[in-house]
Amino acid sequence: MITWIQRYFQHHFKTIFAVLLAVTIVSFIFTIGASPGIGRGDRRVVDRQFFGYNLSMQDESQRLMGDASLSANLQLGNVSGLEAEQIQNYAFQRAATLHLADSWHIPVSTTAEITEAIKNLRLFAGQDGAFDPLAYARFRDNLKTNPRGLTEADIARIISDDVRAKKVQDLLAGPGYVLTGDVKTQLSRADTSWTLATATADYASYAPTIKPSDAELTKFFDENSFRYEIPPRIVASYAEFSALNLLKELTVTDVEVRAFYDANPTRFPKPAEVKPADAKAPATPPKVDPAADFAAVKSLVETTLKLERAQKLALKAASDVALAIYESKLDQSVPGPALDAFLADRSLTLKPLAPFTREAGPAELASSQEIANEAFKLGKAQNRFVSEALAGPTGAVILVWKDTQPARKPLIAEVREKVAADYTENEKRKRFVDLGKSIKAQLEARLKAGDPFDKAVVASANGVKLEAKTLPAFTLRTRPQDMDYAVLGALERLEKGQVSDMVINADKGVFVYAADKKAPDLSETNPQFVTARIQLASYNARLGGSTYVSELVERELKRSEPKEP
Repeated sequence: MITWIQRYFQHHFKTIFAVLLAVTIVSFIFTIGASPGIGRGDRRVVDRQFFGYNLSMQDESQRLMGDASLSANLQLGNVSGLEAEQIQNYAFQRAATLHLADSWHIPVSTTAEITEAIKNLRLFAGQDGAFDPLAYARFRDNLKTNPRGLTEADIARIISDDVRAKKVQDLLAGPGYVLTGDVKTQLSRADTSWTLATATADYASYAPTIKPSDAELTKFFDENSFRYEIPPRIVASYAEFSALNLLKELTVTDVEVRAFYDANPTRFPKPAEVKPADAKAPATPPKVDPAADFAAVKSLVETTLKLERAQKLALKAASDVALAIYESKLDQSVPGPALDAFLADRSLTLKPLAPFTREAGPAELASSQEIANEAFKLGKAQNRFVSEALAGPTGAVILVWKDTQPARKPLIAEVREKVAADYTENEKRKRFVDLGKSIKAQLEARLKAGDPFDKAVVASANGVKLEAKTLPAFTLRTRPQDMDYAVLGALERLEKGQVSDMVINADKGVFVYAADKKAPDLSETNPQFVTARIQLASYNARLGGSTYVSELVERELKRSEPKEP
């Protein structure tokens, strides 16, 4: 039976496992450097010390990231919404903070401190946000039976370290300072009451007549030649190892097919049931029959299993050939008759690829980015002309380099259609901006003459589709969640009675009219003033401490980075 702790960690720790995988990859990068190819003899370990951790060692990298991930999960209750980079940054900062704790001789956390910290962890909070003893008790009970080796001692160590880290953060932060003017600015920004109206111009429907001459296109092309530069391209051929050709050699048993289905149930949903023609007929609950469900998709499961095994066999065959090429030194000389004969002995022929860039891989191989990246590791400069085995759309491939075409500026005739489209779009946007200036001037004149906003909008349209809208009074603290950020961005430069410049956002241009603007009470006796002062002081304190630790991390990573040979 799967325990609660298993289910909980499996649900919330996806990001953690991704981070651990990323760190493993990083550690291998540090270890092998830039060594390409199979069986290269120049691999060496490069130590990467970081506050007591050697990032070049997989186990130490995993320990660093694992501790930080568990710490984040205890404090946040759920880290599934965090990016791997965020957890990595937290791991580095946590290690630096604990290094400061050791340097400053911060004592080991007491049992009372750990107990108090546990009561404030979100992982053990109930629905009301308060500490839930039952949730904590269940957590402890399930720790005893979890299969991943996590113990109460591990949890206590993590929490103890976090308590020490919190002491360091409090020392770095200090009391926090803030100027009265900053408080007033923040309070004014958050609590000013706005009554707005907007006029939205539809950019998509704006269609001015634009007919560029050859001279205008040539001038635009010369001024924007960087847009049309053709990047370096690889000229190569490839040997294909087709998985389809291996399918006929494969056999699978019914037991293997069923095991594959049981391991991947979401990949093979049963066919949808046909609904009764009478919509009013009562719905019958779906029948649960695992055997029937499997029988309905058995042929698909069998084919998928065979194809996956065939792809693995194709990749292995390609790897064997790539290794043989490496051992024969044929990958270190410009491809010629010797390589052709080598491949012919194995019933392999090279197929040409159209020249391709790093950003867009070969079209013949599904524009694979992985294949493109590997292709650009080949060439005379690298003294390597044959790639390792690579997964392809139909199995596996080995690339053979022929040439690297340098970047070049094309003739305008080669890209005339794109130049014309870019010129037209650029000119349309310029005219739309100029139209916005004209509309704003007319809106201001109509409003000054006493026209209501909706009528002023109609009179100022100038042939473009304008839509007027009035917004109820709000403050930034209580603003509607669906409010357009283009509107919010115009407020800082807007006074009562003014119309903003047109703000272009995606496919529309927005004018904002401040029908009313009421400033809040900015006196120091206002309770909101006191609250804002405390919040800003706390923020400034935390920011100062965090900045110091970030600089410490950066210096340590810089100090320990591998030196160029």
